Amino acid sequence: MSGIMSCADAARCSMIGSEHQQRSSKAFDQFQMPLHYPRYRRSDYEGMPEWKLDCLLKEYGLPVVGDVAQKRKFAMGAFLWPCEMY
Repeated sequence: MSGIMSCADAARCSMIGSEHQQRSSKAFDQFQMPLHYPRYRRSDYEGMPEWKLDCLLKEYGLPVVGDVAQKRKFAMGAFLWPCEMY
């Protein structure tokens, strides 16, 4: 997994961010299930840069708060099956 953002990733993250801001203007956010469930392994999350974690969490309408370690832990808890956690 690369820490460098491609143009497509940057555009997608920007689009997701603007959509998230529009939804955040409401009193609450709702979980949104994108078409595809993320297919990352624990090792992917452990090496994932913060910007990518932010995009992933925003895409699903999940909170993007805390430091990078907290975001990583939250993403792994949300998207990994229990057997994949350890």
